[in-house]
Order: sequence, then structure tokens, then C-alpha cells
Amino acid sequence: MNEISSQSKPFTIGVFDSGFGGLTVLRALLPLIPNAHYIYLGDTARLPYGSKSRETIARYAVSSSRFLLDQGADILVIACNTATALALPEIESAAAPIPVFGVIQPGANAALQQGAVILNETKPRISLVAPQTPKKPHVLVLATTATVQSHAYLHALTDLGLPATEKACPLLVPLVEEGWIDHPVTAEILRIYLTEALVEAPTANTLLLGCTHYPLLNPMIQRTLTSLNHPMHIIDSAQATAQAVASHLPQPISTQPTTCDFYATDSIEKFQHLGTSFLGQPLSEVKLLDLGG
Repeated sequence: MNEISSQSKPFTIGVFDSGFGGLTVLRALLPLIPNAHYIYLGDTARLPYGSKSRETIARYAVSSSRFLLDQGADILVIACNTATALALPEIESAAAPIPVFGVIQPGANAALQQGAVILNETKPRISLVAPQTPKKPHVLVLATTATVQSHAYLHALTDLGLPATEKACPLLVPLVEEGWIDHPVTAEILRIYLTEALVEAPTANTLLLGCTHYPLLNPMIQRTLTSLNHPMHIIDSAQATAQAVASHLPQPISTQPTTCDFYATDSIEKFQHLGTSFLGQPLSEVKLLDLGG
């Protein structure tokens, strides 16, 4: 745990995403780390990142991170799976010595913790009947096509000794951004994705939400898994990331009131409208920012 020296300015946490989804990470951070000043940047002018080259994604992510650093960020949270998967080393190099948190490793670590719980729950006990073989953790990752193609979650999970299967769900993000969070069309598409995934990974017992849009679909995902008679432990990588950041900092970090500044590089009216759903509360003024090409 890092020590934070007393300072006149509030402790500042910079949060960056290519768009709206990272607001679910901010939503999780706010109750865990109160008394901080948050700066959120959505690079809406250059989304989606997933269709860009690794070099372009790194350039975009570094320019966004530098803006947050110039605004006085004491810590950076990269609330974007694509930027974390493809540009985290470049961001860390640009930000050094400021700590940088991505969303992938915290999600994998949370899956490891859940795996230990599953093993403990299914550990054979003394019995007169034949003992059951304990269930082994198997993680199913739902993510965007770009994140799945990077295999960032697969690498992170296998490095921790967890078998994993990745499933690309390209239609979920546009449906969430359309506001169809509880719509029959979204429910049917989600059912198709989960059915296909469970054919490939029938022993999966942990579901990792590998996109920051997906927490808004959590109730629908739970209902769908129940209807498929395949309940799973669900891990929200946004919540896992917020908990990882909170564990890094002493509490309370200051006596200042919690404040938030919001920036978007395009479509600030849409950002403010959609952002309310992602953040779970109305956004204050969203400022337009030009980061160039």
C-alpha cells in the first residue's frame, strides 16, 4: 500500500476509455475511494479502438493518458479492455512513475480467487458413499472481438493456471449503447452467444465480463444462464479493477469532497445522455476536448 503525503490539491484519479463503457469502472470506484477528484476521458472521436492497428491504439491511448497526467492525475485507470490488451506497456512507460491499472489483470485475479472458492466448495469430504471429484475452475470470458483476438484474458488466466475459453460478442456493445439493456432482441442475441459458448466450454463455472459495457447486462446474463440451466459465478472486471485500485491506496486518501470532471473528444450530448446509464447517476458538465488525430 502506497503512502500519500498530505497535499493541498485533492488526490486525483484519471480514468480513460475509448468511449462510455469505462464509466462502469468509475461507478465502481466512487464508493470504494471517496474524497478523490476524478477526471474521466472518453475518446469518443476515435472509437472504436478495436478496428485500429496496435500502433494506432497505443498512440491514441498514450495521448489520452498524457492529457490526464497533465491534469494532475496521481494514478491512471485504463478502463478500456482494448487499450489494456494492446497498449498497456506503452501507457505505463509514458506515465512512469505514476501507477497504472488496466482492467484485464484484476479480472483474471478475481477469477483466480473465485476458483479457490469453487475448489473449496467441492472438496471431497469424509463420506460413506463414493467421493465426488471436485469441480475444477473453468473461466468463460465474454468480450468484444478485438479483445478476444488479442487473447489478453486467455494469457492472463492461463498464466494463473486457470483454463479459459473466450467468446466474442460483437453485437452486445451497440445494443447497450442503443439503450436496449432489457430488450427482447438483446435477450435473444445474448442467449445465442451463451448457448454457443457453453457448447464449446460445457464445464465453465465462472463467467468473466471482459467488456466494460457488459455490467449493464448482468441481470439479463443471470436470467439467461438460469434459463439454460447453467448458473455460473459472474465476475465484473470493472468492479474487480476498482477493488484493485482501492487496495493500492490508504483510506481515506483525503478529507476533500468527491468531485468529477468529464471530458469527451466528440458527441458530448450523446456522452452525457448515455453516460447517465453507465454511471448510474446524472453526469455533470461534459467538456469537449480535441486530442488531434
